[in-house]
Amino acid sequence: MPAGRLTQQDRQQIALGLADNLAYAEIARRLGRPTSTITREVMRNGGPAGYRAELAHRATEGRARRRRKAASRGPESVPQPYGRDAEAVREYEEMFTTVLMQSGMSNKMMARIMVCIYTTDSGSLTAAELVARLQVSPASVSKAIKFLESQALVRRERDERRRERYAVDDDLWYQSMIRSIRDNAQLAETARQGVATLGRDTPAGARLENAARFLDFVGESLTRATEQAREVLYTKAEATSDGTAKPESGRG
Repeated sequence: MPAGRLTQQDRQQIALGLADNLAYAEIARRLGRPTSTITREVMRNGGPAGYRAELAHRATEGRARRRRKAASRGPESVPQPYGRDAEAVREYEEMFTTVLMQSGMSNKMMARIMVCIYTTDSGSLTAAELVARLQVSPASVSKAIKFLESQALVRRERDERRRERYAVDDDLWYQSMIRSIRDNAQLAETARQGVATLGRDTPAGARLENAARFLDFVGESLTRATEQAREVLYTKAEATSDGTAKPESGRG
């Protein structure tokens, strides 16, 4: 497979492939690239629906310029723990941020903060640490944090030095699913009210009745699956003799 970064022509081929509803693996095969390369490229540049070759190319060049500028100002960034590749981590965080935004978190700063905290081994950061990591103003962090707290997506805690830290719980995805299930139930109930208003034996009423039954079934299935899978969120990493980690079940 060819080495090096994607070219503008590569990105045009990716855009054409997405327009033809090709799978990432097929686009990768045609370009002779790893599927993971295509996935990262698309997800950090607008996703399948928003990907534009020219915009993606300019954004990539802009990121490269910023990295060169940062490198010229001073020493290299602090080494990543566990021997992680700093560039790979940065690219992953960008992709994760894009996915969160596509999933409903429309504010980019909030998405960046969520990703920053969630991908930190401690699962918590101070406001000062967030400002330093994201290179943004304290006011931007404060405003985003207030909203995330109001949505129960992050919580405040104090460390041994009495500093305020912002943390994500292991239950984050469980609570997110529960909120989705509640929204789903509200949609089902609204559809059911429409049946009574429009008439069960009318085309519109039948359509709404079918929608309500579908949403009820999905909601019940999601509730069962969410409760059964909740324990997975409490799997901890257990250190091994070679310094790596392996999963360890249980909440402890």
